[in-house]
Amino acid sequence: MNPISKRRLFPSAREDAVSAERNPPSAQTLSPTYRLAFRDHDFLLRDELRPVRLQLELLKPELAFQEAGIESTIVVFGSSRIPDAETAAACLAEAEARVREKPEDVAAATAMRIARSIADKVPYYDQARRFGRLASEAFGGEGSGRCVIVTGGGPGLMEAANRGAEDAGAPSVGLNIVLPHEQEPNRHITPELSFQFHYFALRKMHFLMRARGLVVLPGGYGTMDELFETLTLIQTGKVAPMPILLFGKAFWGRIVDFDAMVEEGVIAPEDRALFRFVETAEEAVDTIRAFLAGEE
Repeated sequence: MNPISKRRLFPSAREDAVSAERNPPSAQTLSPTYRLAFRDHDFLLRDELRPVRLQLELLKPELAFQEAGIESTIVVFGSSRIPDAETAAACLAEAEARVREKPEDVAAATAMRIARSIADKVPYYDQARRFGRLASEAFGGEGSGRCVIVTGGGPGLMEAANRGAEDAGAPSVGLNIVLPHEQEPNRHITPELSFQFHYFALRKMHFLMRARGLVVLPGGYGTMDELFETLTLIQTGKVAPMPILLFGKAFWGRIVDFDAMVEEGVIAPEDRALFRFVETAEEAVDTIRAFLAGEE
């Protein structure tokens, strides 16, 4: 190689950032206008810089995925409100105690009913954790067939899937989002694959850019949002078909009447076939395995 090509002709941005810190203080050097643009947080947070921030949120995780060698993922969505058995039992016991103290308190009675409903859904936490482990063991090896578990990074069923991957000794990803109420990344995410987003749109892109399967457990607005967006993208040909697996036919049948949507003519019969119901982690893994084998 030509020795000249090895020589860097200009200082790197990092080197100039360090050099800029050596400027002696003066009215000029202390002025915000004198800051290097890429080190000026006030500048980067201006409304006019939104296109740049969007690009940064696309690029930062993308480079991290590339550096980690992650080409394919299996995405797991589900409620942040469905915890492990111990936590659910403690919340239910507390709610029942409040009702015993104030049996006439309507709010306490409602809280107890909700706590019981959440406790009844603990098996979904167990299935999510089991799926995270089994899927990581089945698809988390080296090579082109490797798939890594990705969740929204929060507590509840997202935590369970990350925890399952951790049980298998495999990496997993968490894509958190800044919310009005604080959401910390769960402790089972691989630290180097724990991300935080400002823009929902960029977070959604990273959920699906490498997805080879989507597993959806019971959840609320956020879970519904991700489910229906993925269905829409596949329906319209914007995303390649993949297994979309809904855990718990009883839950989903009560929450969304997909057959009625077909009967009303708002979706086509073939749209109803874009997903299937599963009840166990083993069934979900087998379905994804068959899909991936069919692609080989």
